[in-house]
Amino acid sequence: MTSLVETWQNLPSHIDPNLLSIGSFQLRYYSLMYIVAAAIVYLLVIYRIKNEKTADKGRPVFEYKPEIIQDWIVWAMIGVIIGGRFGYALFYNFNYYFQHPLEIILPFDFSDGIRFVGLSGMSYHGGVIGVVIASICFCRKYGVDIWHFADLICPAIPLGYTFGRIGNFINGELWGRITTVPWGMYFPLDVTHKLRHPSQLYEAATEGIVLFLFLWMMRKKNLATGSILGFYIIGYGVARFLVEFFREPDGQLGFFFGFFSMGQLLCLTMIAAGIAIIWWRKKAAGE
Repeated sequence: MTSLVETWQNLPSHIDPNLLSIGSFQLRYYSLMYIVAAAIVYLLVIYRIKNEKTADKGRPVFEYKPEIIQDWIVWAMIGVIIGGRFGYALFYNFNYYFQHPLEIILPFDFSDGIRFVGLSGMSYHGGVIGVVIASICFCRKYGVDIWHFADLICPAIPLGYTFGRIGNFINGELWGRITTVPWGMYFPLDVTHKLRHPSQLYEAATEGIVLFLFLWMMRKKNLATGSILGFYIIGYGVARFLVEFFREPDGQLGFFFGFFSMGQLLCLTMIAAGIAIIWWRKKAAGE
């Protein structure tokens, strides 16, 4: 049993985050996870389009062609990358990127010649903002009802970004706080070499799988159009807020008010926004 626990605790040290390395260029599994996430969301959405029918006349609930969903996936991926990157710079390391603005968008280090280092640092909350903006622009361009479209897309999203958290785990980043629990892990990039909560896996389970199952059930409820978006935002906000108690806050920020992390403050904003959306959509539906 002791050997099994030790193997588990040191598992991150035996994982190579690089799928491919050519000189200074590295292709990481984390990048691949974005493709896997997009594919899963697409397949789940297409499943809903083909299989979900109205109760009265048996017509499709969502009458969209696969090409529309494919186009939206491209828009959403651009939104999540741009939003996630700028969100990280704004929410988590504003002072640094204010002085080094080119590093927000260029994956190179210019301190000693030109060296490819990739884009380090993405914010989920910034990514959400990016996807929302991209989706609004997309729906206006193609004449799609944004609220109806959100009802289609939102239940599929959590299962997609579950793989993003697994990517964080493979990268050995965003680890948890110091712990004594036997399922804690040692992460090779942690200079303290302390046993820590594998908070990436906690997030994959709660923000991903649990939230997916919740929304997948909620999609069958008779809700006002657009309400699923509100439940998604609240569900993610609550799950992330709780997991943040086990996740190490960013070193350059620490805690706010001596207790909350930046992620928790952003999640409180999300929860409030989700409640407002549900109230707004119920009011618009005359309920």
